Amino acid sequence: MEAHEAHEIAEKIRGEEEEELRRFAAEANFRKLTGIYLGIVAMLLAITTLGGANATKIMLNANIQASDTYGFYQAKYARQTAYRLAADQLEAQLAMNPAAPETDKTKIRNNINHWRTIAERYETDPQSGSGKTELLARAKEWEAKRNRAAERDPNFDYSAALFQIAIVLGSVSIVAASRPLVRLSGVLAVAATLFMINGYFLLVHLPLE
Repeated sequence: MEAHEAHEIAEKIRGEEEEELRRFAAEANFRKLTGIYLGIVAMLLAITTLGGANATKIMLNANIQASDTYGFYQAKYARQTAYRLAADQLEAQLAMNPAAPETDKTKIRNNINHWRTIAERYETDPQSGSGKTELLARAKEWEAKRNRAAERDPNFDYSAALFQIAIVLGSVSIVAASRPLVRLSGVLAVAATLFMINGYFLLVHLPLE
């Protein structure tokens, strides 16, 4: 009888030890997989940070380029107006002096044509690309780049924040061996990944304030 009881106790202890080993192995495997998962999330966070920095750089550069181009456009407009006013004044002078010598009239007409030609070249100059029409089109292109980068940037901000929270939760789940925490971390990481993808490709336009 005593031998039977001793055998049962030994079997019970062995069973508890095996259960403890299985639990320990399961926790070790959980921590290992969670560590790999956190490494992937950290890599995605780095990619997100790079995308956000790039979007910010594009936005700032495009804004400067657009501002400079508009400034050049305004300078062209002011000079074009000055040339047109000069031509108008010469035309008025010619009209008020019909008895002027023909040589003087010819000289005035040549000056009028000269100022008008320059004014027209200021309006559009496809060869140099520095006419008002070309400058305005270029400024709008820079504005479009700036606006697109401004739309991309919040996606990277949201993504980076969610990735960081996911990493914190994942790290806590390793210490506490908590599967619910790592699941919550995974949900946040998936949402962060979607924001990151949208930041690069702008598949969905987020409402901007």
